[in-house]
Amino acid sequence: MSDSSRDTAEGAGWGTSERGAYRRLMPPKAEKISWLDPKMLWVARNGVLASWFGDPTGRTRSRWVAQRAASGAPADKVIRRDDPDRFSFLVIGDTGEGDDPQYAVVPGFLKTGQDTRFAVLASDVIYPVGSADDYDTKFFRPYQDYRAPIYAIPGNHDWYEDLGGFMRVFCDDAPPLPPVPRPRPFTRAWLRSLLWHRPRPDAGQHLAEARKSRSAPEQQAVQPGPYWAIDAGPVRIIGIDTGLLGTLDAEQGAWLRGVSRGPRPKILVTGSPLYVDGRREPCAIEGGGTVDDIVRDPDHHYVAAIGGDIHNYQRYPVRLDDGRTLQYLVAGGGGAFMHATHTIPRVNVAGVTEQDFRCYPLRGDSLAFYSRLYGRRLRMRRFFTLTEAEATAVIAERLGIKPTRAPGAPARVTRRVRLVAGLLGTGRRPDKARRFRLPVRKIHTSLFSPSSATYSPPFFKCFLRLDVSPESVRLRCHAATGNRAQEVAPPVEDEVTIPLR
Repeated sequence: MSDSSRDTAEGAGWGTSERGAYRRLMPPKAEKISWLDPKMLWVARNGVLASWFGDPTGRTRSRWVAQRAASGAPADKVIRRDDPDRFSFLVIGDTGEGDDPQYAVVPGFLKTGQDTRFAVLASDVIYPVGSADDYDTKFFRPYQDYRAPIYAIPGNHDWYEDLGGFMRVFCDDAPPLPPVPRPRPFTRAWLRSLLWHRPRPDAGQHLAEARKSRSAPEQQAVQPGPYWAIDAGPVRIIGIDTGLLGTLDAEQGAWLRGVSRGPRPKILVTGSPLYVDGRREPCAIEGGGTVDDIVRDPDHHYVAAIGGDIHNYQRYPVRLDDGRTLQYLVAGGGGAFMHATHTIPRVNVAGVTEQDFRCYPLRGDSLAFYSRLYGRRLRMRRFFTLTEAEATAVIAERLGIKPTRAPGAPARVTRRVRLVAGLLGTGRRPDKARRFRLPVRKIHTSLFSPSSATYSPPFFKCFLRLDVSPESVRLRCHAATGNRAQEVAPPVEDEVTIPLR
């Protein structure tokens, strides 16, 4: 394997000129998504409507689950596979933008996954609204050469058309749900229904042709619904659907409690990470309790919880009161625009400190990436652009930590470097965060970041490979930059062995 970003700047993808071969896999005209396009924001309005007028996701999900049960799906929603006690699988999150960053992951994904038994897509299979019309270039085409089944859990974007495309692709070509009665006039539900985005009546008419890209018998996977469990070798992998707003309805919560019981080691895959950006986000369940309560329960024997939705990699090894260590991960770097890591403050949560915390891209690389992005877009390259050495040095100064990667040449932290780091929302030590809180940080993460797709390396994408045995799970985070070196030998950015006994 090649150097990682923790070893050298070249391992991070800086300073190399040989682009990878991923473009050969792409369609002639790839869609380029911009989240500052008003038309795009209007099409993806259902999440905002749900937060204003009430979230109908739980009721819609229950109807999908009932339809699948009537079609013969197992009542317990468990997929029982015949994997041996030692096997491997892949996890990749937030994939489906259909542009350079998604396709740049594919060569390394295929190379690393040659001997894996299956893959799991963790959240946001298709952007912008989960349309069935987008599955050709954003799912079937990029993964046509992966010769094993692919299971998936939906993200909020897959719900922007009420999950219709997702259910057709992953759930045995589930037919559309029958229409529901109109709400009473002048109620919140009525207002929501007037504005709600729905798929076109002719959506998905080319799906049969698109499926031919993954039509081999060994590639087929049928799942019982948008949430499920997989019994594979010695472990149970549980995938939950957190809908539009990152919560669980009561019905799914009851199922999760039931399927979590028993001594079999378990790995959770969720559309909403439980630890992210230095905070705990336990994920509420309708009627009371949280997903994290279930994961932490010693009777349920969880060893890891992997979440998508945030487009980078983070790992928090949380030591529980009973002495167990649970690995909480963010793994949404599979293809969409990069969410910054340089905005993560110095980590101190649930006993996890900077010594334990891992992320990819490294904060310095994230800051250098965004400084170049804004320098180009604001036509202020000389002012905004930081070298990777400058970015690494100012991160170390602001967080009070040692540089994760020693810069190749000494870098001086000037007033300009400090100012750019502050303007781009760089995190700080907890004892200084309150004094120097900037509104720009909130603007950066909520407005500028969603438009930050770029089309030249390094992309700082990633995916996970998990090697399972009766004794342990070896988890590795592999990087994809879009450069040839990392395509030929996908570097390992993080690795941890999780005991099962």
